[in-house]
Amino acid sequence: MSKTATRTSAERGYEDVLERALNGERLTREDGVALQNAPLTRLGEVADELRARRAGDTVTFIKDRNVNYTNVCDTYCSFCAFYRKPGHDEGYVLSRDELYEKIQETVDAGGVQILMQGGVHPDLDLEWFEEMLSDVKERFDIHMHAFSPEEINDLARKENLSYREVLRRLRDAGLDSIPGGGGEILADRVRDEISPYKVTKTEWLGVMRAAHDLGLSTTATMMYGTVETWDERIDHLLRLRDLQDETGGFMAFICWDFQPGDTPLARKTGPKGPSATDYLRTLAVARIMLDNFENFQSSWVTQGAKVGQMALAYGANDMGSTMMEENVVAEAGADFRMTEDEIVRAIEDAGRPAALRDQRYDVLQEY
Repeated sequence: MSKTATRTSAERGYEDVLERALNGERLTREDGVALQNAPLTRLGEVADELRARRAGDTVTFIKDRNVNYTNVCDTYCSFCAFYRKPGHDEGYVLSRDELYEKIQETVDAGGVQILMQGGVHPDLDLEWFEEMLSDVKERFDIHMHAFSPEEINDLARKENLSYREVLRRLRDAGLDSIPGGGGEILADRVRDEISPYKVTKTEWLGVMRAAHDLGLSTTATMMYGTVETWDERIDHLLRLRDLQDETGGFMAFICWDFQPGDTPLARKTGPKGPSATDYLRTLAVARIMLDNFENFQSSWVTQGAKVGQMALAYGANDMGSTMMEENVVAEAGADFRMTEDEIVRAIEDAGRPAALRDQRYDVLQEY
C-alpha cells in the first residue's frame, strides 16, 4: 500500500471519530487514542462546537486566591519544586493572623473564594484542620475550596477514619468544595515513577467519590507531560468520565502541563516542558472525550495569556482565576499573571462575552 493511501486511511479514521463525536456518540478508548494524530485545527473546530453546545458562548472566571497553608511535605513528588522536607529551614505553617490577612486582602479585592492547599505535613492532624476552617468561617463569608485528595487521604490514614468521615467533619467545620490537585495522571505506572509516596489512582478517585456522596463538589485535573504515554492520558480521561457518570460531582476539568523548572524530574525529562500545541491538543481531546463535563478551564497560568486565550477556541469556556497569589507553579519557574481587566480583555478580544462566576459556575456579574 502506498504512503498516500495509508495516510488517507488514517485521515478517514480520525474524521470518522470526530463526526461520531459531533453526532453525540460516546467515544471509546480506541477513538481517543486515534485522535493523537488528528490535525490540531480540526480538533479545535470540533471541540469548539461541542463547547458551544454544552456551555454556551460566555467565558467565565472567578476572583480568588491560592493560599498554601504550609510547604512542609513528606510526599516528595519529583515534579514539585515547592515542598520542603520536614525540619527544613525554609519550611513554614501559616499562623492564623497570616491567614486572616491573606483572606481579608482577598475579600477587599472582591474575591469570593479561597483555594487552600498545602504540603502533606506530618504533624498536622484532623482537629487542626477543623479548627482552622471554623476560625475562618467565624470571621469571613467566603467559599473554602480546599484540601486535595492527597491531603484527605493523609488525614484518613493518620486518624484511622474513612474518607467519608474525614470529609464529613471538614464539611461541618466549613469546607465547601475540594480541588482536584494530585490527580496528575491516573495511572499507577506513572504515579509509581513520578510520585511513589502519593495516593494511587484508586485512592484519588475514592476521595472524590466520597466527597460527591456528601454533596461536596470538586474539580477534576490532569497534569500531563511527565513520563506518561498518550494512551495513559486517554485512560485518565475515561476514569474521570466514569466517575462523573456515577456521581455528577465534578464541576470542571482543568489540565495543565508539567513545568520542569527547578524540579528533580527535570533531570529525566529535560528543562523544556510540553509545547503549546501539545496543550491545545490535550485540551481539545479532553473536551471531545469528556461528554459529561460542562466546564473546561484555560490554563494560562502555565501557558501564558496568549495560549490561554487560544484555549477558548479549543474547548475551554472558563479562564480560571485572577490568581491573587500562586506559589506552586511559580516555584517551578512559570510565573504568568493576569489582572481582572486583562482577563476580561482577553475574553472579549477572542470575540466572546465575559462573566464573573462563583465556584459552582453561577454568574455573579456580566461585563
